[in-house]
Formats: sequence, structure tokens, C-alpha cells
Amino acid sequence: MVNLIPETSCRCWLFVTAQIINCVSAGRNSELIHEYQTYLRVEKGLRPLTCEAYKRDLLQFAEYLERENALLVTARQSEVAGFLEHLRTHGVESRSMARKLSCLRGFYKWLLLDKRILHDPTVNLESPEAWKVLPKSLAPSEVNSMLEHAAVAADHPEADAIALRDRAILELLYAGGLRVSELTGLCVADLSLDAGRVLVRGKGDKERIVPLGALCVKAIEEYLERGRPALARKGRANQIFLSARGKPLSREWVWRLVKSSDSHASPHKLRHSCATHMVEHGADLRTVQTFLGHADIATTQVYTHLALGRLKAVHRMHHPRAKRSLEEP
Repeated sequence: MVNLIPETSCRCWLFVTAQIINCVSAGRNSELIHEYQTYLRVEKGLRPLTCEAYKRDLLQFAEYLERENALLVTARQSEVAGFLEHLRTHGVESRSMARKLSCLRGFYKWLLLDKRILHDPTVNLESPEAWKVLPKSLAPSEVNSMLEHAAVAADHPEADAIALRDRAILELLYAGGLRVSELTGLCVADLSLDAGRVLVRGKGDKERIVPLGALCVKAIEEYLERGRPALARKGRANQIFLSARGKPLSREWVWRLVKSSDSHASPHKLRHSCATHMVEHGADLRTVQTFLGHADIATTQVYTHLALGRLKAVHRMHHPRAKRSLEEP
């Protein structure tokens, strides 16, 4: 006679089994993500904040896969596409989706090169159209207003070290197109003000020389001469920009400074404004790529339509048939 397992016991057994499988899957995914983070830090030289951002994106994808009883190493193209669709239906912006897809592409390229997988599930998946959208920037008049307001405070006869520092920060963010992490990491030795330039360490600790305009150089010189010495007496930091206690400024502090200067602004928006205004005044994309420290020209191509607008204007001005068509009724 066969003993039948009660239905309730069977359901409990299936539930426990599923939980065990999920725990094992989560453990394998976490271990793999940890290995990838080590690779990014050691081999690629990426900064801790960048590695943390990649980790969050991968953990989110891993969580999605676990609900589908799949692992990162066994993911198929349909599951990557399903993840992107899941993000879209939950209101995630296309720009964020594109960033997450870029993260997955790098991750699976690493697995492929390490011979842990035979096929890249991100191949032939189109990136969301957001990459073609120009990042938001400020109008030149808005930037000028912000910088002029900071200059008035710094030029006051009773201006303190903080006012001189804040003007120099705003000028440098816009003139150099620096990322906020690049600005907070700058040391006095990185400056070559006589030559009008600064040595910047960007993503992956890649160095680049950034030229600075006369107004920016003047603002930094005045801060170094009359502002920084008063702040540096309270600490021993090598960074250029110091807090009232003589310590290096945080990224969050710089963000609040810019926001307090203009509620519509941010450090990254000043960076985009710098690039946008350069392209609008005739700079080519390769120059802007080098200036901003983009590793791939594709990142700079969000400014393409501005360059095309400039090209169209030049064509209309100089091409004989284009000029003729403008004169026709």
C-alpha cells in the first residue's frame, strides 16, 4: 500500500525547496558581483563611487533574475530585454535604463573574456533612445548671472575666505567642465596658473590637462592668495578647496553650494553647460571629448545635434547654392 504525502506537507516542501534555491542563487550572484567589483577597482582603476553604482545596477538585475529562477551567468537575451521592459513599466527614465544596459554590457563582456560564458546576452539589444537626448544645461545668461553674483560677493572689501573660495569653485566648474569629484580631488600641485591650466584626474584615474580662461585663473589666484591660507591654518589637507575647518570639501557640499547659487543648477549641469556652449560656438566633438575626459566619443555624441546646427549655419553662409536659395523668394 502506497503512503500518500498530504497536500499541505507537499506545498510546504515545495516552498522550502524554492527558498533554498533562491538563497543559493542569490549567493552565487553576490559572489560574482563581488568578483566583478574587484576587477573594476584593481584592473580598470575605477573609483569607489563608480563601482558602487555598477554594483547597485547588477544587484537589481540579479534580483529580477532570481524571480525568474535564473542566474547572472545563465541569463539570456530575452531576460535582459524583459528586465528593461520591467524597468520601463515601473516608470524608470530611459536615460537610467540606458545606463543600466551599459553596465550589463560591461559585465557580460568581462564574463565572456574570462570564458565563463559562451554568449553575451546583451548583443544586438538597442540602447534606449535617451542617449540621443541632450543633457539639460543652463542658458549663458543664467551662468553669467550666477558667476556675477559670486564675483560681487568676492570683490566686496570685507569679503572673507569663504566668498573667495565659492567664486573660484563656480568659475572652475564652468570654465573647466569638471566633474564634482574631480574638483574636490584637486591639489594645489595640480595647478599651473601661469600657463592657464590644471591637471585633472578623471574616471579610472586617467589624467588630462584642462585649459582655464582668464576670469577663472584670476578667481583661483585671489582665493589662493587671500582665502585658502586662512582656511589651511585649521588643517593640513593638500586639496585646493577647503572647508571652514580646513578639511577637504565633500561632493555633497559642492552640490549644495551650486544649488544655493541657482536652484535650477547643479555641478553636472554646469559641466553640460560648458560643453553645450563650446559646441554652440563652433567647437568640434573631438575637442569637447578630450576636454571633458570622455573615454568614448559616443558619450560626447549627445551634443551632435548642436554641431549639426552649426554645420548647417556654416553651409548656408558659405555654400554658393545655399546662399542663392536663401535669396530666392
